[in-house]
Amino acid sequence: MNDDQLQTISPIDGRYIEKTAHLREYFSESALMRYRVLTEIRWLVFLSEHNDLQQIPTLSDDLKRQLDEIITQFSIDDAKAIKSIEKETNHDVKAVEYFLQEKLSNLSGGKDLIPFIHFACTSEDINNISYAIMIKDACKSQYKELNLLRETLRDYSHQWAEDVMLSRTHGQAASPTTMGKELANFVSRLDQQITVLEGIEYRAKMNGAVGNFNAHKIAYPEINWIDLSSAFIESLGLTNNLYTTQIEPHDWMAELFHALIRINNICLDLSRDIWTYISWGYFKQTIKSSEVGSSTMPHKVNPIDFENAEGNLGLANSILDHLASKLVISRLQRDLSDSTAQRNIGSAFAYMSIANQSLIKGLNKIKIDKEMLNDDLDKNQEILAEAIQTILRREQIEDAYEHLKKLTRGRTLDKNTLITFIDSLEVSDSVKNELKDLSPKNYIGVASKLAKKI
Repeated sequence: MNDDQLQTISPIDGRYIEKTAHLREYFSESALMRYRVLTEIRWLVFLSEHNDLQQIPTLSDDLKRQLDEIITQFSIDDAKAIKSIEKETNHDVKAVEYFLQEKLSNLSGGKDLIPFIHFACTSEDINNISYAIMIKDACKSQYKELNLLRETLRDYSHQWAEDVMLSRTHGQAASPTTMGKELANFVSRLDQQITVLEGIEYRAKMNGAVGNFNAHKIAYPEINWIDLSSAFIESLGLTNNLYTTQIEPHDWMAELFHALIRINNICLDLSRDIWTYISWGYFKQTIKSSEVGSSTMPHKVNPIDFENAEGNLGLANSILDHLASKLVISRLQRDLSDSTAQRNIGSAFAYMSIANQSLIKGLNKIKIDKEMLNDDLDKNQEILAEAIQTILRREQIEDAYEHLKKLTRGRTLDKNTLITFIDSLEVSDSVKNELKDLSPKNYIGVASKLAKKI
């Protein structure tokens, strides 16, 4: 860890830099500048290709290539140049415009394009598109992490499909399940919410200062700006939002952030369950000889990866929840409070990434302890009460539930006690044998099938 990392205020860029550095490509100040440069240039090129805008010169293939290189070769020096301009303008988007004017002035034929950089745009035309593309790109990275987590859980659900364990409802011993089936539940939940996340539309607008195409219409009244701006937005892989104020209202962001919160809550639920299974001894963790679990208790092997995931998921959700509530509210046609809030989107993604990586790391370190699972089952024979009373119902035995309730409620039973009870029943020998063949290990319904089916 270098000196700069040791002095950062946020652990995102300090302690956890190795887990979050890939997000700088999307959410750093330099990245935001690059997305703004991309939007400005794409708008310029788009306008130049419209036949009715005759004042905008037609771009040669070479000039288009050079413009594209401004985007693809955007460097930290370019970012510094924009920041230097911003010190004078005190306006970040205008600084990008001036930066591009300077770039164009050095290109053959570029000077004629300078008046049409940022043509008819308000800053939010550039910003809302930039953020939409940024978040869309970042979500692709997020999908990779989520799919890796999903596949890890799916592999375990198959591997442990037949490893029977005691369920606990309300914290009390309950009908058996398998470890594989319990993990399959999380796979299914993630699948459902990832599908929702993937279906969210990234909306944007290019309609001027208050959303009415005022400047567009006054300059070129004959052009259908509604269709033209929609075509531009769609060319960027986004969905056009025609009805806005100065800002795109960010409702789609709220949808996306709430979807991420639900995914994070699933991961949080998983983290706590695995932590609990470790505390019961159902899982053992891989031991690394050089590591220390406690500064005073040498025996400790703590479930730190799951605790790390839990803490960072909570931080991510706190930010996402605030953004989802804050961004959709703007005074009248615009206030600036959304701008500073949006700069923290990357922090939410960073905390999610830290959590997901910790969760995957933790899952790769656990080994199931079948002996502990079996021992727990053997000690809780009373969980067969459901099975026995259900078979007795089938045999039309009156008050079957009440008989089992009297025998088992609040008690821990052994196998011999159950057998004695079964022998006292007024049922056929075949039914008695059926009941005696029951065990916690074979009373799992279709849990194994469900685990393997996911």
